[in-house]
Amino acid sequence: MNNTMFGTVALAVAGLMLTAVSCKETNTTPGPDQPGTGADLRISAPFASQTTEFAFDFARQVGEQEKNKNVFISPLSLHMALGMIMNGANGQTAGEIQKTLNLDAQTLAEANTTYKNLMQNLPSVDPKVTLALANSVWYRNTFTVEKSFQDLLKETFNAEVSAQDFDDPATLGKINSWASEKTNGKIPKVLDQIQPENVMFLMNALYFKGDWKTQFNPGQTIDAPFTLASGQQKTVRMMRLNTELRRASRPTYSAFELPYGNDKFAMTVLLPAQNSNADAVLNSLTDADWKQLQQELKTGKIDIGLPKFTLSYEIKLNDVLKAMGMPTAFTDQADFTRINSKGGLTLSFVKQNTFVAVDEKGTEAAAVTTGGISVTSAPMPLLCDRPFVFVIHEKTSNTVLFVGKIVDPQANL
Repeated sequence: MNNTMFGTVALAVAGLMLTAVSCKETNTTPGPDQPGTGADLRISAPFASQTTEFAFDFARQVGEQEKNKNVFISPLSLHMALGMIMNGANGQTAGEIQKTLNLDAQTLAEANTTYKNLMQNLPSVDPKVTLALANSVWYRNTFTVEKSFQDLLKETFNAEVSAQDFDDPATLGKINSWASEKTNGKIPKVLDQIQPENVMFLMNALYFKGDWKTQFNPGQTIDAPFTLASGQQKTVRMMRLNTELRRASRPTYSAFELPYGNDKFAMTVLLPAQNSNADAVLNSLTDADWKQLQQELKTGKIDIGLPKFTLSYEIKLNDVLKAMGMPTAFTDQADFTRINSKGGLTLSFVKQNTFVAVDEKGTEAAAVTTGGISVTSAPMPLLCDRPFVFVIHEKTSNTVLFVGKIVDPQANL
């Protein structure tokens, strides 16, 4: 078995969090405001294509940062969290976030309509699969948040918006409890502390649990060698399945699709060829390549082996998002005046916590994306409150007239 299959499988599971949406391409508009039945999920083809491209771009950037490490990310969770943050931004900051999300060809109103449709209808696409989406906003009770921003997040993202005493240690517990509750206990903690400069946290939680349409027989699971990227081997519990699946073969990888429930969701595994690796496969993926693969997958008999695994993962995404095109949001030049009209805010961090477990029965996965908004730091005063040196000089002739060192300003008074 190829030494990079574990990382590839993890990325494939992460991809289902967003690409399952992109499989629903239509050119229709979202359904009505009331909660849907799944049949109301109508995502425009441009949005689906652009967000799939975002998913693979995100995965490539993380893969580059986390070489030879297990990776598990949720593009959909990040996209929604950034969507909320984008609605609080103005000017260049908003433009960069929108472009990073690959939504620059759409208006903000169009993007928000799709976000609302996803919140209402994606969870009910397949009654045999559990999928839950939740958003929340927590802000310091001494900090003013524009009512229009609060109302938009409640209406579009169904977000819980709550003012809290950030100086009360119990608030940290409330935030972490929300993350745990919305992920069925799989992500019990997302924040270690609340910093004095933190004034707001915007959070998206995503929980997925699906049983395989065709389950693996636990009696056929065996101990088998797994070759690591270093060339070393480990023994893993390898699940085996010989059945009819959609599969395809390409020069650089082989692919097979494991559907969940009623076949609305699936895990597509990309196994690199012996002369390739997971990084190369990941770097080759684009929206166009993904669409082509979906057309190439044909049903046929296939004998597969898939290792059982459980992974908890955490990653800070500041550098990833800067590389993807939104550096201004993380600086003192950020414009989040839609959150507070006085400005003076910056996106201090974006992080993602994820969990995934794959066994003979199916897959359980969860993600929480957290964006922290902080007040920008005022320039630190440069106080000469310790021994210092000074030079008196003439600038046109570059002549130094005096050099001094002060260790005690009051010594000769």
